[in-house]
Amino acid sequence: MSSKSFLVRVKSFIADLLPWSFFVAGLVTSMGGAGAVLDGTGKTVATFAGIAVSLLTGARITKKPKIKAFLSSRPVLWFLFLFNGGVAAVSYFAMGGAKGIATAVGLGLVSLGAVGGLISSYRHAAEAAREAVRQGGHRQSVHAAANRPEYEAR
Repeated sequence: MSSKSFLVRVKSFIADLLPWSFFVAGLVTSMGGAGAVLDGTGKTVATFAGIAVSLLTGARITKKPKIKAFLSSRPVLWFLFLFNGGVAAVSYFAMGGAKGIATAVGLGLVSLGAVGGLISSYRHAAEAAREAVRQGGHRQSVHAAANRPEYEAR
């Protein structure tokens, strides 16, 4: 049986659900959901408010350990780099004027952020490898691999 009571689990579920709900509502509002109800200045205000809400709640969501671990994994970073870089290049040529330039700049920044994460993860891996060499563990594994039959000279 679970150590948490029913009320604690419900409270935890609601605490996890609220940020996601605000995030999705902000995205829908910023991508034109407000246009179905509002016109003119009200639509513009609702769009920018939706952008602000989605940015703030998205920043809070990404600080959770599971999401942070997922977003910092190498396959996700490679996807973000390649996809956003490709869409940035295509949007620059496909969309005209300032809108295309702004889209390309925004997606290019996301792509550069992913590259920064990739470089950072490679640096951490290199530091761990150097530490293993200092401790002598790497040499042992290299010698063990060299003594395997499939590595013998023919």
